[in-house]
Amino acid sequence: MNKNKVVSRGLTLNGVLAVVLLGAASVSHADQFGVQMAVGVGDHHITKLDLGMVWDPNLSWWQIGDWHFALIGEAHVAWWHTDEGNVHPNIGEIGVTPVIRFVKASGSVRPFIEVGAGVRLLTSPRISTDVTLGTAFQFADMAGVGLQFGDHQRYVAGYRFQHVSNGGIKEPNPGINFSQLYLQYVF
Repeated sequence: MNKNKVVSRGLTLNGVLAVVLLGAASVSHADQFGVQMAVGVGDHHITKLDLGMVWDPNLSWWQIGDWHFALIGEAHVAWWHTDEGNVHPNIGEIGVTPVIRFVKASGSVRPFIEVGAGVRLLTSPRISTDVTLGTAFQFADMAGVGLQFGDHQRYVAGYRFQHVSNGGIKEPNPGINFSQLYLQYVF
């Protein structure tokens, strides 16, 4: 290949990358980021500790009275622990979940309901001698309720019911249900 064509392609790719980064920087100025901490209990005597990063791109639509829908992105790292069996008492989890909230648009305390579905990767699909999830790749869907409050709605507290399963990709697929309480702080 001609050296001039290689240099030209490199400059073109660098130019496109610069435009994308500048565009992302201008859009991200309006974005809000936060952290989330959750604790939960699940089937098979599993306790769960979850640390999340939250991204609120300020996307809202379908205003219904004083309520609207909003999109939130979450990335999670979690730790599962069980005293049931002796195979893997500690399992790690990493994943992402887009969340849709139906939230009150005004007031010092703003209630909401939310749903989300994402993907997870576990460090092991085998939890105990009797329980295995079939694959390390899992789907995680959830539904919950909560409140936004505080200065500029920086605090969020809520409850979520979460179901984790491999969606039938491989047997066995017993799935695990979690009940979680969480707190978020938005910067």
